[in-house]
Amino acid sequence: MGQLTGGDPSLLRRINSAVVLRALRAAEAPTLTDLTRVTGLSRPTVEGVVEGLIGTGLVVEAGAEEGARRQGRPARRFRFRAEAGHLLGVEIGSHRIAVLLSGLDGRVIGAGTKEVAETASADERLEKVRTAVADLLRKAGVPRDSLRVVGVGSPGIVEADGTVRLCTALPGWTGLPLGERLRRSFRCPVQVENDANAAAVAEHWKGAARDTDDMVFVMAGLSPGAGSLIGGRLHRGFGGAAGEIGALHLLGREVTPERLLSTTGEPLHPLDEPAVTEVFAMAKRGDSGAVAAVERFLQRLVHDVAALVLAMDPELVVVGGWAAGLDGILEPLRRELERYCLRPPRVALSLLGEAAVATGALRLALDHVEEELFAVEKTVTARRR
Repeated sequence: MGQLTGGDPSLLRRINSAVVLRALRAAEAPTLTDLTRVTGLSRPTVEGVVEGLIGTGLVVEAGAEEGARRQGRPARRFRFRAEAGHLLGVEIGSHRIAVLLSGLDGRVIGAGTKEVAETASADERLEKVRTAVADLLRKAGVPRDSLRVVGVGSPGIVEADGTVRLCTALPGWTGLPLGERLRRSFRCPVQVENDANAAAVAEHWKGAARDTDDMVFVMAGLSPGAGSLIGGRLHRGFGGAAGEIGALHLLGREVTPERLLSTTGEPLHPLDEPAVTEVFAMAKRGDSGAVAAVERFLQRLVHDVAALVLAMDPELVVVGGWAAGLDGILEPLRRELERYCLRPPRVALSLLGEAAVATGALRLALDHVEEELFAVEKTVTARRR
């Protein structure tokens, strides 16, 4: 919070409002007496704050059926209006667009997906995003102007303003001012984050990492990436490139992914998800070349993760992406971490699966709203200014 003094009435009103609003959101139809007890504020202060919040549309007086019935004149009860605005979490991937819709409390009220070609241009992919959002809003009966914040998870190194500095996964994505383009479409704040970072936030919020503040999420794909939380806060690095473990082979490890996953001795071409999926399927059928390729893939993956664990010393490593669907990934990863790391972390598979990135993007949007509404403490995903 920094240094607060009693000399700024507007600041004190803002703090009191944030405290009461947080208490209202956490409770179910509390009375003024309830709010006074929970917040520690005086009853006149609480009453004044509540009336002000009613004026903003964020709070409404609850009906009799929403609170406990009592004999005599019932006490006034109030509730936080989660429906006063809506949030979106969007995953922009190679093959699909996934969208989640929630109220201001972060509870999902709708979801949708759209397939997109891996070769789609940036403009075509963005049009798919707009179409997916429009379809979801129509189905949910939510007007577009009700959107307060849109969170987006995207491959690549993402700068603070939402520009994608580097991305090899999507055509035309490097240098794309993604945040600016989407803000023009939605006319509300847009928070853009690297997809692995978004997934890490999601696992901490609703997945396998709910009980730890020091964790790494590994997204295993053609070029594995990772997102991490340190002390409960998302760690992006100075320029947003933290966790790019897929580039470790450049440090003297000459085997490229094309050769790593080859079953023939020739580089795998094209190097795309369908081709790699077929390699994994062949390995399950017992093809010796494919089995060797998958073993090389797993060995590279666990070495990359070990390097990150040595640097970060997380309590937990959560594995998602393709590796979450590979048989036996956890045990070799545990063995390698025990071999290389001074203090091996716990290892778990993602609990959110394909929903991880969109869920984390929704959390980004929720954090932005909470920073606006409460503005007392920094959120998990707040960026350094």
